[in-house]
Amino acid sequence: MRLFVLAFSLFFTHWGLAAPAANTDEMASFMAERGLMARIGEVGGKVESRASELVVNAMAFLGVPYKHGGNSFETGFDCSGFVKAIYQQTAGLILPRRAEQQAASSQKIERHDLQPGDLVFFNTMQRAFSHVGIYVGGGKFIHSPKPGAEVRVEDMGIAYWNSRFDGARRVNTSEQTTAGAP
Repeated sequence: MRLFVLAFSLFFTHWGLAAPAANTDEMASFMAERGLMARIGEVGGKVESRASELVVNAMAFLGVPYKHGGNSFETGFDCSGFVKAIYQQTAGLILPRRAEQQAASSQKIERHDLQPGDLVFFNTMQRAFSHVGIYVGGGKFIHSPKPGAEVRVEDMGIAYWNSRFDGARRVNTSEQTTAGAP
């Protein structure tokens, strides 16, 4: 957890965002108050490490522009391209390209069981699973929302996202194809 707090502190410093005092206990308090990683302590061992890495890596892409069909930092991301790139870069897992395919290839979980790193899906185009993001904790998710916007963190509880919530999924790391695997 302390490694995660240090990485998150470095992230705030790098991006020029306001950050609490450098003391890691104060940083942990800051994060707990904001609910950003409220449930990270509930996951253990390797899962905690992977969830922390996924979220920290995803946060490093804040501000990258949306690009339809995009799947890289250099060109920009659409929602599913962002999720695919984060999972491949962080966990070495190759997810399907489209949001509905990502939903079909992952395990359904209840909203109250969400943990950082899980996928959250929304109906934004009058079809199921038309948008995807990565849950970061505290009822928030990170995603690449739409043309003209950038990768950002949003609250799932606001009316727009809450009314369009389609479900949550957990990527089964033992069954997914890994990068470089035959």
